[in-house]
Amino acid sequence: MTDDATAPIRLNKRMAELGICSRREADDWIANGWVKVNGKPAEMGVKVTPSDRIEVDKAAKGQQANQVTILINKPMGYVSAQAEDGHEPAVSLFTPQNRWADDNTRFFFNPQQLRGLAPCGRLDIDSIGLLVMTQDGRIARQLIGEDSVMEKEYLVRVAYHGLGQPAPTGQLVRMDDDDPVTTNVQAVFPPAMLARLRHGLSLDGQPLKPARVEWQNPEQLRFVLTEGKKRQIRRMCELVGLKVVGLKRVRIGKVMLGNLPLGQWRYLGPHEKF
Repeated sequence: MTDDATAPIRLNKRMAELGICSRREADDWIANGWVKVNGKPAEMGVKVTPSDRIEVDKAAKGQQANQVTILINKPMGYVSAQAEDGHEPAVSLFTPQNRWADDNTRFFFNPQQLRGLAPCGRLDIDSIGLLVMTQDGRIARQLIGEDSVMEKEYLVRVAYHGLGQPAPTGQLVRMDDDDPVTTNVQAVFPPAMLARLRHGLSLDGQPLKPARVEWQNPEQLRFVLTEGKKRQIRRMCELVGLKVVGLKRVRIGKVMLGNLPLGQWRYLGPHEKF
């Protein structure tokens, strides 16, 4: 039998696994003749093993060094990716006028930096806070790759609608409550439901990974997730009788939103790591 760890895989996949670049970048570099395997120029689609020596030309590394990662404090009403339903994409805020005055990185704004700028983790149109957009495939893989376990932290203001009786399936059903609790929600929210938010809920037929959830104040919860299903926090809250009335992402990995003003942006500094 062949050991999977030593089985040949495509060069672009191997380069991504090693954190050299993204698969797409690898294909571009191979096409430009910037990659060698065991001293010979690599061909597109070639397969390699862990014992093969991969070398990358300085031109590729120079191109990579010019790639930018931008952090924005996204306001409500903007979508993370492409424009949809008449709503502006967050990338439209990346103008010299919106750059944070306290950004002390030495990058100069250039419209070319907007090319290939991809959001790393969506933020709902109704949510605000830290949105990361990057040209760097290594960072994109780190933040949203299929094997990513990057922590994302949110502050979530909630109201409590209460819960009805369990349905025959065992799923708790939210009451049709026109008078939700909006102040001192912590006092009326059952501790057992807080435990379910931390672990025990499922979305789209799949159990969710454990989350850290705790009260920050009587009306606000702090969530720390390591996954990112569509509208995950809002849907989690609905399952336990809560309605999200405000959601703000304040941290991704080791990078904090900090004092970045709403609607403004800054570059990720050379020494900042997620």
